[in-house]
Amino acid sequence: MVPLKIELAKAFHETQSFKWDPAKGFTLASGLKSPFYVDCRSLMAHPGSRHLVAHLAYESLRPVELDCLGGLEIGAISIATSISDFAFVAQPKRTWRTFVVRKQAKDHGLGKLIEGSFQPGDRAVIVDDVLTSGGSLLKAVAAARGAGLTVTHALVIVDRKEQDGRRKVEAEGLRLVSLLTIDDLTSAQPTHS
Repeated sequence: MVPLKIELAKAFHETQSFKWDPAKGFTLASGLKSPFYVDCRSLMAHPGSRHLVAHLAYESLRPVELDCLGGLEIGAISIATSISDFAFVAQPKRTWRTFVVRKQAKDHGLGKLIEGSFQPGDRAVIVDDVLTSGGSLLKAVAAARGAGLTVTHALVIVDRKEQDGRRKVEAEGLRLVSLLTIDDLTSAQPTHS
């Protein structure tokens, strides 16, 4: 594993953003149980962790032709913004605008489903915190494509390698980039003496 990935995996443990309980497990949004709990909102509350996520994402996306990044509210907001900010001051500099896909269109104002800076025809990368079944990521992809964006890539912080998520995402014609997998997190588990 590259040093930045190792640092990010350790950051999950240091910020207590990863829990592993094979005996009891955790109930996921889908209602299914998993021995792992990955809390990227907690991770992204720490500036050092945000910087690691942004740096790794920038390096992963640098060869991709893209104009903007975004994903479903609320978790993807800090991810897209952190990556965009890092890319703007990195070498080579990239000016990647951001947007957010609402879970449902507003019932007031302009009634938008997608907020931010994008135009039809823009090349977009959808970002998400954790990939399990791929449901939330694919919902954001569908909304972005429906708004006229070209989406060929998706990026997640952690691929849980459960519920066939990667296959479902790739079946929609997307190249999936995961900064870490669940294996990276379990192998970085600190040992207690």
